[in-house]
Amino acid sequence: MIDKLEFLLSLSRERHFGRAAEACGVTQPTLSAGIKQLEESMGVLLVNRGSRFHGLTPEGERVLDWARRIVGDSRSMREEIKTLRHGLTGRLRLAAIPTALAMVQTLTTPFRERHPHVQFSIFSRTSIDVLELLENLEIDAGITYLDNEPLGRVNAVPLYRESYRLLTSADAPLGDRDKVTWAEVTQVPLCLLTPDMQNRRIIDRLLKTAGADPRPMLESDSMILLFSHVRTGRWASVMPAKLAETLGLTETIRAIPIVEPDEVHTIGLVVPEREPMTPLAAALVAEARLVAKRLDGN
Repeated sequence: MIDKLEFLLSLSRERHFGRAAEACGVTQPTLSAGIKQLEESMGVLLVNRGSRFHGLTPEGERVLDWARRIVGDSRSMREEIKTLRHGLTGRLRLAAIPTALAMVQTLTTPFRERHPHVQFSIFSRTSIDVLELLENLEIDAGITYLDNEPLGRVNAVPLYRESYRLLTSADAPLGDRDKVTWAEVTQVPLCLLTPDMQNRRIIDRLLKTAGADPRPMLESDSMILLFSHVRTGRWASVMPAKLAETLGLTETIRAIPIVEPDEVHTIGLVVPEREPMTPLAAALVAEARLVAKRLDGN
């Protein structure tokens, strides 16, 4: 039963029988037969079939919800038994929003010192992607905004508060200011994250509230690319204060507080709302709480 539920999860993610079978490490006929057996055992159709995948039926969507829980619990059980025998091992899959990527090392570095046999896979994703990956059991945890858009069924640990800075050259317009308003920010050539990023949606809202029209001259999903443009002295950007500090300010680049309003948002760790947690997730949550205390002390 578990392997057939895994097939359904993979088909929901990939939305293609061939890719789903490849992701599960089986042939397409094996996956199709497994889904058919699952349907027969449930007595309902789960998949709308045609010449290709056309989505799940309403009954299929409900079975998918249960599949996520059952498969998640099954993986948790296997991981816990493995941990009892060998200690904490395995690979921890973590997705983070781009503005938080530079802060991930504050969590992973002390975690590795406590659990040296755990490996990491870190992915840069939008906040929406983080939650979808978490729900579909494709990652173990995420780092994202906690207080701006709905999170759904997760357990969250606040890590730090994100405030905003205008990054610009010291000899550029506004570069000599101690603070600037959101209305003034659009007076300089901005490079910002793409609109699919929650950070960009926050910035756009603040600029519109201030009566400004957010029209950046350059958009990218890479904070490194944005920062490299700022360092030329010909561009400016809006970045979280902690990110600006981590990337490293030069003598010629300033990070100027943006006020009116002086808005902040909470960034934190999210894990699936499941009890008991997997040993990896539980250990990461424990580490996140320690990191939050250290960051709060700063």
